[in-house]
Amino acid sequence: MHRMVRLNTKTMKFYYVYVLYNKNRSFIYVGYSTNLKQRIIEHNKGYSKSTKGYLPLELIHYEAYKNKIDAKRREQYFKTTKGKTTLKTMLKEYFNDKNKLTFNNHHL
Repeated sequence: MHRMVRLNTKTMKFYYVYVLYNKNRSFIYVGYSTNLKQRIIEHNKGYSKSTKGYLPLELIHYEAYKNKIDAKRREQYFKTTKGKTTLKTMLKEYFNDKNKLTFNNHHL
C-alpha cells in the first residue's frame, strides 16, 4: 500500500542563477531570480532594459540554490572573466554543436 506524501512548498524555495542566449546576436546574459519561469517570460516580453534589445532569448543553463547568498555569489562569479571562462567550458558542447558563439567579451 502506498501513502500519499504532501510536499511543503515553503521548504522547496530555490534561488536561480540562469544564462540566457540570443543566437542571432551572440548575446549572453547571466541573471538571478527566485521565479525562473516568470523571469524568462519577463525578459522575452522586453521588460528588462539589459536584454530588451536582444530578443528572443533562450534559456541555456540554470543552477538552483537553497541559499540566496550562494546564488548571488555564483551570479557575480559568472560575470567575471574567470566565470565567463567557466561558462564557456561548461557549455562547450552546446556551443560546438550549434556553432553558435565565438564567446569573446559578450554581455555576461
